[in-house]
Amino acid sequence: MSATIVWFRQDLRLQDNLALAAAIKRGGPVIPVYILDAAGEGRWPVGGASRWWLHHSLSRLEESLRARCSRLVFAQGSSGEVLRTLMAQTGASAVYWNRRYEPASIARDKAIKTELVAAGLEARSFNSALLFEPHTVQNKSGGPFQVFTPYWKHCLAQPIDAPEKLPVANFPSPAQWPLSHELAELDLLPKIKWDPGLARVWEPGEAAGQKRLKRFADGALEAYDEQRDFPGIDGTSALSPHLHFGEIGPRQIWAAVKALSKDSGVFPVNRGGMVYLKEVGWREFAHHLLYHFPQTPEEPLRKEFAEFPWQKNPNLLRAWQQGLTGYPIVDAGLRQLWRTGWMHNRVRMIVASFLVKHLRLSWQEGAAWFWDTLVDADLASNTLGWQWSAGCGADAAPYFRIFNPILQGKKFDATGEYVRRWVPELEKLPVEFIHEPWVASMEVLAAAGITLGRNYPQPVVEHAKARTSALAALESIRNTARP
Repeated sequence: MSATIVWFRQDLRLQDNLALAAAIKRGGPVIPVYILDAAGEGRWPVGGASRWWLHHSLSRLEESLRARCSRLVFAQGSSGEVLRTLMAQTGASAVYWNRRYEPASIARDKAIKTELVAAGLEARSFNSALLFEPHTVQNKSGGPFQVFTPYWKHCLAQPIDAPEKLPVANFPSPAQWPLSHELAELDLLPKIKWDPGLARVWEPGEAAGQKRLKRFADGALEAYDEQRDFPGIDGTSALSPHLHFGEIGPRQIWAAVKALSKDSGVFPVNRGGMVYLKEVGWREFAHHLLYHFPQTPEEPLRKEFAEFPWQKNPNLLRAWQQGLTGYPIVDAGLRQLWRTGWMHNRVRMIVASFLVKHLRLSWQEGAAWFWDTLVDADLASNTLGWQWSAGCGADAAPYFRIFNPILQGKKFDATGEYVRRWVPELEKLPVEFIHEPWVASMEVLAAAGITLGRNYPQPVVEHAKARTSALAALESIRNTARP
């Protein structure tokens, strides 16, 4: 049997990798390949923080392959051209890969598959990224769902496959390997060393993802529904970057959570497990929406929001990006993002609401910033989250629901532990002022070493006035839409 090329993309694992397992079962040599194809990503090439993760994840995958008598071939350029060259060099007659669901990836993969099949070669794709592929889920009218609850109810009535086990210990390798770049030649690591904070927090790779899943399942999962909204508590799985890069798959997560249950039903008995698997469902829903509404990374799903009077204010945008808004819970989240490449999900909602409603800057500005700074930057989830916050997407929070950042801080970070961790200039401030330092007396501020406007900013906007302005902007597009 001739060789099979396994084209790795966002499936950087060996277990539960359907394309890899199928290539091994096909027989003959298996040639794992990773191609850095920036042009093939369309408008959304990999952002800065994600490039850091990708470098280290590829390094771990290369190590795992070498431990199984194989290796990872690195290449750059047009995916179709690289694959054709590799097939000519190796005599491979098949290319297998796992599907992606971003618009640019779908178009690229379809073109490559069509060309290879027309040349008499085998091209097969598989689903290792989702529990439910977007094209297989339809509402009663035969169209896509736009509300999560009926979508998820429909999905839970469908069977969920068990994870695919790697069929062999060592991989059959070609007699001669094709030429390969060194990983360093892909130039993924930042030239300005802003990334030490990422390395202190994260360990990319399949083994690390499995370790994090086990720690979560054995620990925080049971109380997940009670603790997941409190950023000062280690109450979430933090598996999102591992999921995004395919170091772990949703079937593996589902099986791990179900294994803790004595129940034979769809959901485990424990409520924490039920709520957590529902969050996995939101990830599925995000991909469902992106697949059926491919314009949404740039355009609002609700058409009336195309006329929304967003502001353009580079100074306010910069203050938000740098965590210098004067609202402690907002600033803490954005500083956590900059230093670790990640932000707690509750805080993501708070900072997104602040951008689009208090500052009235467009959700696209926020989505672009998250795309470049998140290690788990996922086009589907990023789009869903920002359109949800802006009130312009499917099943979105209404725009008139405006988070009060002071009350949000008091509710979800009551003691200020999260704020003190990421905004150290407020560390000595008494708890009653930690979420609104501007109401503290001059004496209290001085005792805490704070001079507002000097070592911590005054609020860039006043909550009440910003809320009124946001509601007036919403009313303007309602009036425009009326006959």
